[in-house]
Amino acid sequence: MLLLIGWVLLAAAVVLLPLALLALRRWRRQRGLALLRPAELARHAGRRVTLTGVAAPGPGGTVASGLAGVDCVWHGHEVLRHYMPLGKEGTVRERTCDSIADYGSEELFGLVAPGQSPDGARVLVDPGDTRPGDAELCLQRVVGRPQPGVASPADDLLPRVRGRISGVFRGETIEFEYREWVIRPGVRVRVTGTLRVRDGHVVMTASEGGKLLVEHDAADRPRRDSPRRVEAVALTAAALLCAAAGAVLLLLAGV
Repeated sequence: MLLLIGWVLLAAAVVLLPLALLALRRWRRQRGLALLRPAELARHAGRRVTLTGVAAPGPGGTVASGLAGVDCVWHGHEVLRHYMPLGKEGTVRERTCDSIADYGSEELFGLVAPGQSPDGARVLVDPGDTRPGDAELCLQRVVGRPQPGVASPADDLLPRVRGRISGVFRGETIEFEYREWVIRPGVRVRVTGTLRVRDGHVVMTASEGGKLLVEHDAADRPRRDSPRRVEAVALTAAALLCAAAGAVLLLLAGV
């Protein structure tokens, strides 16, 4: 009986061994993605993936935000015009607002694995016209409407607005609101997009007909074990256990 069980366990180990090797290879490939290794990521060019890492300067280094002048890797701003709509005399009017300027920087920025040097090998992110979610609001200022011949606080921000100022200026202007968001170097972000290879660099871009998603990744977010890792460890342990148990039983059986 021991002899039969021993041979069965050895046969199971032989079957499990290639499965364990395949699982280890898959885990290593996934780990290469998690560590943001450009060589591994390049093999997945054309695929839509989600990568988590730390924001790092792009090829041109850090950039200065347009309104506040904050050092960052991405910045965007919006200008809102608050106004009172025109209405018939005696009617109740409620203030409203329109966006008259909306801008997001398009410079490439880097993405590196946590703990890695921001100057080393990195994945580049092409933000395009994306608007990162939960980006840091670094400036919010409300200024009254300009008065003829009177210097206004808006004068030091309006010339810094990038992009085109447009819109239908309806009603009576009350005030202008300036808001600016940034992603600073060293901030953890999660990026979902399509991997491309440009001039030897791995770049994440928006997919055709889709969008590039950039959002903050909370440092205290609970981390779950990778299913690939669990699979690789389980199959390897099972193969080793079957081989060891089978060998012991065969020895006990006197073979």
